[in-house]
Amino acid sequence: MNLLNTIFHFYLDGFRQMTLGRTLWALILVKLFVIFVVLRIFFFRPAMQGMTPEEKQQHVAGQLARPLNSP
Repeated sequence: MNLLNTIFHFYLDGFRQMTLGRTLWALILVKLFVIFVVLRIFFFRPAMQGMTPEEKQQHVAGQLARPLNSP
């Protein structure tokens, strides 16, 4: 348990003394927000929204059964 405590305090002190690193972490968090929230809302809408479970099963089976070169 003492080793885990030492490792935790090592990283905690490192993050406290950061100057440029905080800006970089903020940039990383903003980019992740854009990737997972904004792009999901505008580009990756659920394709089977509003379908019943039976319709979803038929849709997936149809997509799996179609040839690769057809649209």
